[in-house]
Amino acid sequence: MPDRAQAARSLALLDEPKALTPRELEDRRLIHRNDSVRERADAFRELRTRLLALGGDTNFVTLVAPICHGCGGSFVARNLAAAFAFDDSKTALLVDCDALHPSQHTALHVDASQGGLMDYLDERQTDVARILYRTGVPRLRLIPCGSQRETSGESFSSFRMRAMVDSLRSRYPDRYLILDGPPVLGSPDARILSGLADLVVLVAGYGKVTPQQIEKAVASFQPGQVAGVVFNQTP
Repeated sequence: MPDRAQAARSLALLDEPKALTPRELEDRRLIHRNDSVRERADAFRELRTRLLALGGDTNFVTLVAPICHGCGGSFVARNLAAAFAFDDSKTALLVDCDALHPSQHTALHVDASQGGLMDYLDERQTDVARILYRTGVPRLRLIPCGSQRETSGESFSSFRMRAMVDSLRSRYPDRYLILDGPPVLGSPDARILSGLADLVVLVAGYGKVTPQQIEKAVASFQPGQVAGVVFNQTP
């Protein structure tokens, strides 16, 4: 394991040339430290703390998946990643895996001109470093989805995908990966992605899903893998 000096050097590499202002963060619907979003920020920090308690002493991969489209899974994934980046001793990498409805590069105002995840998996982009984008949030990086497509399960189950996740996770012991996944119901893609994750966080849009749908979504994953359900968009 790298010593503290090595960890500090790895974190220094993730310094942003110009951090976003609170107003710019709110425009991207991101939490920050000011009082204007304190309640929301505290909720995501609490979620981070619970995941750290479940994940143990090593960094881990978390899949954030909406139960159905429109539940706000990408919003939760983005802010959970930001909550990990709040901690000066940790870094976060957000990976947009929703190939049908990619949104993170737009939400974060990132120019993904070098491509993204699907381009890397299709080998149209061979250098993973070129699809790691700065976000304007210190210690938070984004891998956008890249080329939009109808189905992506076969790509997610490929050796290239697993090797990429393992490499991104193991390179820095302080890096936590957040996979922004597709909806659980109606497609096997989220279940396939869960094979790369240690923990799964489900997102239920308030008034958008039934208790039966939540139970069905939980049953889609391995016993004990679902860390919990976030109820989003509550009044």
